[in-house]
Amino acid sequence: MKKTIYTLALIGGTILMSCQTPAEKEKAAAENVTSAQQDLKAAQQELNAEYPGFRKDAEIQIADNETKITKLRAKLDKPGKHPLDNARKQRIDDLEKKNAELKSMLYGYETERSDWTAFKIKFNHAKDNVRDAFNDFGDDLKK
Repeated sequence: MKKTIYTLALIGGTILMSCQTPAEKEKAAAENVTSAQQDLKAAQQELNAEYPGFRKDAEIQIADNETKITKLRAKLDKPGKHPLDNARKQRIDDLEKKNAELKSMLYGYETERSDWTAFKIKFNHAKDNVRDAFNDFGDDLKK
């Protein structure tokens, strides 16, 4: 029954669309463009409201990561060589690189203005990976 209703609706819509004159089609297209522009403006306003707070929180986390990196480097510069020091220095370099990528991603969004939801998910995932890497590194120093 539902299939029949959908089929009839599709056929009816097709017939109605084919009955439009070119002027009516142009008017309908113009209305669609106007509607899309309004949707875009609404999305940008939503972004403008949410992004500054998100950016501030992210900047704080990135600065905190930089402080942790500095402290880790200071710990490894102490006298007394440990067999894992070179590997640990490499991991610190990797953490520093990942943190720089986070910063680049955050500031790059302002110029790209891509899908806000997708950006937030991707950025938060990357931020969580960096946080986990710091936690793993802390466990390694206890050894």
